[in-house]
Amino acid sequence: MAKTVRKRKSGVRRNRPTSTASTDVLREIALRFPDVEDATTERGIAFKARGRLLVCSAINESAEPGSLVIRIGAEQRARLMAAYPSALYLPEHYAKHPAVLARLEKLDRESLRDILGAAWLFVTEKAVTRKRSGSRRKP
Repeated sequence: MAKTVRKRKSGVRRNRPTSTASTDVLREIALRFPDVEDATTERGIAFKARGRLLVCSAINESAEPGSLVIRIGAEQRARLMAAYPSALYLPEHYAKHPAVLARLEKLDRESLRDILGAAWLFVTEKAVTRKRSGSRRKP
């Protein structure tokens, strides 16, 4: 018997959604942080902290299927990538952004909580700084 091989249409990239169990864990952890809201859309899962993006599904073609974009500063990104080399990566497309990509299935609860905690601090600190600088009066 010959095997039938299904070919994928060229140019079409299918981004596998993250597994339900992993998504549920992500949701549970993310919503425990103060001022975090679920901002999930038809494009994928997303969470915002104080109105600013915290984490979302990676939809660029350079991302591996099922990956997340986690907002983080460059200094913290280097530290986290060294600590979690099999779970975190950075394609060229995202290198210019304050973000790192995560393979959700490679992170346990504690690691995910640590990474999201660092991201939450980055995003909320940036939101407070921006709010303060916008409210100052020039003499």
